[in-house]
Amino acid sequence: MNNAKQVFYIAAAVVGLCVTWYFNIQLFTSDEQASFLSLAYANPASTSLTNDLFVVVAVFFVWSWFEARRLHMKYWWIYVVMTFAVAIAVAYPVFLYMRERAIARSSG
Repeated sequence: MNNAKQVFYIAAAVVGLCVTWYFNIQLFTSDEQASFLSLAYANPASTSLTNDLFVVVAVFFVWSWFEARRLHMKYWWIYVVMTFAVAIAVAYPVFLYMRERAIARSSG
């Protein structure tokens, strides 16, 4: 069962990379010079989604820090960097994948 979860988490990370960076690349290569953050707050819908995402990211950081310590997972800070450099849609499933591996190691 753990193997199926690991495959799902890696697949989710790949999907997360594709569905976020497809649009990031479009923005970065467009003539539009507005900042990413100003576009994230461009209207009530995008503001709601942006604020929702900030809360999710904050909760992920706190929970993953404690979970990484509990499971003796090294390099927790990589998930923080990955969140801002790539996307939470990639960092979170990669963390879950690594968490499953740590759980398997500790019970194996």
